[in-house]
Amino acid sequence: MRRWFGLLLAVAWIGIAAAQTPGPATSSPEGLWRTRIHWVPLDIGGIRYLLQARVCRPPSAAPARVVVIAHGSPPDAGARPGMRPLRCESEAARWFLDRGFVVIAAMRRGYGETGGYWAEGSGRCPEVDYARAGLETARDIAATVEYAATLPFARPQGMVLVGQSAGGWGAIAYNATPHPRVTAVINMAGGRGGHQEFTANSNCRPDLLAAAAGQLARGATTPMLWDYSQNDSFFAPSIAAALYGTYTQNGGRAEFQQPGPFGYDGHGLFFGTGGSQIWGPMVERYLASRPGG
Repeated sequence: MRRWFGLLLAVAWIGIAAAQTPGPATSSPEGLWRTRIHWVPLDIGGIRYLLQARVCRPPSAAPARVVVIAHGSPPDAGARPGMRPLRCESEAARWFLDRGFVVIAAMRRGYGETGGYWAEGSGRCPEVDYARAGLETARDIAATVEYAATLPFARPQGMVLVGQSAGGWGAIAYNATPHPRVTAVINMAGGRGGHQEFTANSNCRPDLLAAAAGQLARGATTPMLWDYSQNDSFFAPSIAAALYGTYTQNGGRAEFQQPGPFGYDGHGLFFGTGGSQIWGPMVERYLASRPGG
């Protein structure tokens, strides 16, 4: 328990270090969305990491509200190095850009060109620590949020966080830490331990995942939006319901949505073609209820 709270405290402070020492942008703005690659600094124990991020800007010249989008984690570890930040032309990014948001999508430690040690491991099944894994994801999210606040074209308050899969689990963990810049937190199919041994609808200790959701709920402050499709092969309806039940029973607040089947696997709803037609109205209603718009 002491180690868990120590990590929670570290996540709370990591954003301050990141804000003090912004990283460089390494490309010129390109295209309609003025796409640019940035490197987000993250300092942990005297070691500096640089998270590769893609920043997309709406056409307006005025400082805009920010959405930070946190990616998932592939079941195959060998796929992590080939991952790249969400493209500005993607449907998910376009949905926010068309509504005037700055979009920032960063690759966390161990993914893509960020590289380095993969910090989000939860341990070998069946002895897993899902809360710890989520809080490591939250470290990188916190650094990205603080970096976004330094950008002259971004509003430093009223930010939105959207996480998908492992990123959604990280969003739940991030909500358990102080986050004064973020007023809306969205979990799209969040969790860990799905596709155990590369098998659909096979999960490592979903009971411990639900218990970890209860742990993280005790520090949560922002009402969330949770979205899990009925044909999600990583987190089936029964698992999603258990997570939500434990989360809300321990003080977390969230609106739970479970749209019908999407494609061959609803786990890909957020990033899938046509997905915004389903999740978009839910997100729009939720954002209208949160400050910062």
